[in-house]
Amino acid sequence: MFSRKEDAFQGPDQEADAPEKTGPARLWELLQGELATVLIVNLLFLAASIPIVTIPPALFALHKVARKIVLGEPVACVRDYFTAFRQDLPCSYGAFFLTAAPMGLAGYGAVFYLRHAMTHLVLLAPFVLCTTAFLVAMLASTYLYGLLCDGKPLRDAVRSALLLGVAKPLRALLAALCYYGVLLLAVLFFPLSALYLFLLGFSLPCLLGNFFIRTVLRQYYGD
Repeated sequence: MFSRKEDAFQGPDQEADAPEKTGPARLWELLQGELATVLIVNLLFLAASIPIVTIPPALFALHKVARKIVLGEPVACVRDYFTAFRQDLPCSYGAFFLTAAPMGLAGYGAVFYLRHAMTHLVLLAPFVLCTTAFLVAMLASTYLYGLLCDGKPLRDAVRSALLLGVAKPLRALLAALCYYGVLLLAVLFFPLSALYLFLLGFSLPCLLGNFFIRTVLRQYYGD
């Protein structure tokens, strides 16, 4: 008799004690609440990447803001972005080349050896080796930026990212599909995707990727 009245007059304290949303509900909540931030930071990334040589710190700053969003931390978009952009230039360049070089070389090697393996079966061995190296580098790269954004030194972050990429590949694969797969599709459908790339093409995949790896990093390293 009285329970309905009590439920009807729940105060802010009871609402604050409600369990945190997870999964798709939490992702939808983030997108609703931070859509303007996602749009702005995409424009900031594009502007900061214009000199080309600034792409590594621009990418690091993009991950930094996305990481803050998925952790539910308050974001001052422009200030946080450019603070992260200037924060640790050697680290951002190191992370970029430690990701791009292994993936680029291993990917090229895999394509090269596969092309010639049809006539020389012995080349299947280096093809498998290059493919494995590419996959490990790709999976590890999804954790690397998250660890760096949490303040880990580059050397420790690389080692931890490699371990997590091998030990926890499912979340890394989902993040990689967001980071690389969605971007590849947008590039393939250019110029139809030009507006998407301009408004959300880099920040949205970055946000989604960081969303997928957040639980693994929380489990092993905390927030």
